[in-house]
Amino acid sequence: MTQSSSVNRRIVLASRPHGAPTPQNFRLEQAPVPQPGAGEVLLRTVYLSLDPYMRGRMSDAPSYAAPVEIDAVMGAGTVSRVVASRHADFVEGDWVLGQCGWQDYSVSGGEGLVSLGPDVSHPSYVLGILGMPGFTAYMGLLDIGRPKAGETLVVAACTGPVGATVGQIAKMKSCRVIGVAGGPEKCRHAVDVLGFDACLDHKADDFAGQLAQACPDGIDIYYENVGGKVFDAVLPLLNTSARIPVCGLISAYNATSQAPGPDRLALLMRTVLTKRLTIRGFIIFEDYASHYDEFARDMKAWLDAGQIKYREDRVEGLENAPQAFIGLLQGKNFGKLVVRVGPDD
Repeated sequence: MTQSSSVNRRIVLASRPHGAPTPQNFRLEQAPVPQPGAGEVLLRTVYLSLDPYMRGRMSDAPSYAAPVEIDAVMGAGTVSRVVASRHADFVEGDWVLGQCGWQDYSVSGGEGLVSLGPDVSHPSYVLGILGMPGFTAYMGLLDIGRPKAGETLVVAACTGPVGATVGQIAKMKSCRVIGVAGGPEKCRHAVDVLGFDACLDHKADDFAGQLAQACPDGIDIYYENVGGKVFDAVLPLLNTSARIPVCGLISAYNATSQAPGPDRLALLMRTVLTKRLTIRGFIIFEDYASHYDEFARDMKAWLDAGQIKYREDRVEGLENAPQAFIGLLQGKNFGKLVVRVGPDD
């Protein structure tokens, strides 16, 4: 079903997943299009962002943000058009960045909305390279990773919107960049398009050995967004005073128990001590919101100059969001995953 002017499709959380999400955890509903009251705007979703953090919102375990309630619309960053406005700060036809969730239409009093104006060349970019993922890469690498010329950086999920940006900024800082991705096509993209020095397939049986060979001088920065077997291979290669920004652990998001094998905590803590590691987790807008203008200025300049390459993986249709999200957690996307919910105009 295509987007309608009279029906609001919305995808709600039908049940909390145990392990990997399934289509049964989501439900597509239809309702009348809401109408704005005084001081409100009616927004029509055009682009919807799908991101790994949403898996955590489907759980009711304690976290840094409240979970999505059962029967509530799945939350997400969105780029929308203003359909009708009774708010002085928003004009009909303007593009707006917000958090309107997995639905066609929403009404807002303006809280948290950013007006982008009537003419935006790449509206969906504000959900990716010019938005949260790009900002996460920028601040995590530059503030926590503190790259220096000649250092070795390793980044997993390196063709995703965060990893690809981390690696490209590190190359601009004259680092040696080793990417980790799933499959030969993504590895070729990392080297041939993104300019990484090497890229390793984490599915290879001898992945840990390949990583050791690729990092003969050790690892100075490991940008952590995956965890699991990649971190296990990285840990013994970390140099003294290595830095590890932590923005995600996608390999564990569907876990229902501790990873099998020996307890790694003692080894990790010993390595933290003896190699004086810096490991710091961060939540991008909670920790760095005041730096957004600096990021936006630099990233726009790099994009305009062709110094940053950006790839988008676009899915058509709101009804396909659940399956696309399930695939995201399995590494099936290639680039920043967005859903085109409706027409631009």
